[in-house]
Amino acid sequence: MKYARHEYLAPGVKTTDYKMMFGSGSIKVPVPDRPISIRENFKRAYKHQNPIWVPNSMTDITSEMIANLTGAGEADWSRKDRYDWQDWFGVDWTFVPEAGGPMLKVGTQYLDDIVNWETGVKFPNLDDYDIETRCKKFMETFDKEKILHVNIGLGCTERLVALMGGYTEAMIALAMEPEAVRDFLFAFVDFEIKVVDKLCQYLPIDMITYHDDWGTERDTFFGEKMMEDIVFDPTKKLFDHIKSKDICIELHSCGHIERFVPYMIKLGVDFLQIQARANDIPAFKKKWGDKIGFDLYAVPEGNTKEDVIKAVHDYVDTYAAGGGLFGSVMTHDPELVWTGIMELYCYSREKYDAERGL
Repeated sequence: MKYARHEYLAPGVKTTDYKMMFGSGSIKVPVPDRPISIRENFKRAYKHQNPIWVPNSMTDITSEMIANLTGAGEADWSRKDRYDWQDWFGVDWTFVPEAGGPMLKVGTQYLDDIVNWETGVKFPNLDDYDIETRCKKFMETFDKEKILHVNIGLGCTERLVALMGGYTEAMIALAMEPEAVRDFLFAFVDFEIKVVDKLCQYLPIDMITYHDDWGTERDTFFGEKMMEDIVFDPTKKLFDHIKSKDICIELHSCGHIERFVPYMIKLGVDFLQIQARANDIPAFKKKWGDKIGFDLYAVPEGNTKEDVIKAVHDYVDTYAAGGGLFGSVMTHDPELVWTGIMELYCYSREKYDAERGL
């Protein structure tokens, strides 16, 4: 069946306002006529159980950072200048606009020896943060029909790097003091579990993104043995806890991380958010696409309506089969955003209809 692609701001088409990322303006986007709820379709997508359309992160999902829900220190991504800030572990950072994000402040080393983590690391006391008030304020404007996605920030190895003052020091700790690192990671995970539990008291969370960069664009920072002996078990403890709450898990992991995909599957990851330029994601889809999903953008080669439509078709044809995909179209022009939303919804519905023999 073919579905109608409504023209930009056509009379009679239901619309809603969408706030553009990293900007103050809003644009009108179409609201598709969905046969099932956004939530039911999203569950079908990440469980690989016959989704009706590819979930669109612009129209189907509301994303929020943990800092806004807890009051923890975080970079102000709307600023364009270089500035310093401190996270809730007391680690100092500098926002570097040329790099597109925060980096450890030069000279920062919170902990000089991982064996001293029990006395040297002060875990945040959640009672010091008015999380209830912040979450209730968020819920006042949250569209409950949408997926609630919370980004909980730094994962195990990223927190280790932040505390040790950089990747060199963290990698030395992994190599020289594996037992101390493992003990610290379990303690960190216990803290993260408390954070998740606190948020779940006030929020109907559907998806959590966990950040843990495991490589450079050439290869991983550490090998399979360190993954198995040090990193895997603490991470699995956290992910099992999240999954016990029927929450979808997205793992953001920069670098060429192909060797770790089988571990990600064993960890229970539902979606991967990884670098396209560092990984052969189409090959990943063919090899592991029935076991793990992908959060990806469709990226048009040009700035025309035809470019957007072609990008959507290539995106759906490459990654959508069997579910396990969500994302959006990478464009900022309001009319092209509209085209991307309509085409992604309609074309993916047509593809999934065909999969079901309709």
